[in-house]
Amino acid sequence: MNRVFQAIETLLALLLAGMVVMVFGNVVLRYVFNSGITVSEELSRIFFVWITFIGAVVAMRDGSHLGMDTFVRALTRRGKIACCVLSQGLILICCAMLLRGTWLQHEVNASTLAPVTEIPMIWVHGVVYLSASGIGLHALVKLWRAVTGQISDSELLEISESEEIPPVHVAESVDR
Repeated sequence: MNRVFQAIETLLALLLAGMVVMVFGNVVLRYVFNSGITVSEELSRIFFVWITFIGAVVAMRDGSHLGMDTFVRALTRRGKIACCVLSQGLILICCAMLLRGTWLQHEVNASTLAPVTEIPMIWVHGVVYLSASGIGLHALVKLWRAVTGQISDSELLEISESEEIPPVHVAESVDR
């Protein structure tokens, strides 16, 4: 499974690099040569959509999504498991809704072409299939582990801490 996520992270890095090259190259071409690459704006937008949705799967695996654990930390293990079951159930419902909505729009997206690149829009919106399936699979596994009691306490509070630097406390001056 680690190889799959390494491949996903490599894909994300390549998409980001491609987006940066296209946007930066287009800016340079426009300001220096008064011309640009017409497909770069549209492709960079498509890359951004893919980065967002595929990155959501990686964030789900890492527990990096925004969360607030103040309430859950105060609960007993049984209460934490109940909250985990509830949250994973809600995540599964959201994933099912995303999959259903994308499926209902599939034919429209497959027949609609992007204006410049003429890529079928299913290549843009189809990433939701991958994202919702990946997030849903992760939520299903975590839900199963919670229901069967195989989940650890650290997994019940799977929220990444803030990366902000804590404030520096300066001692008060005693000079008067």
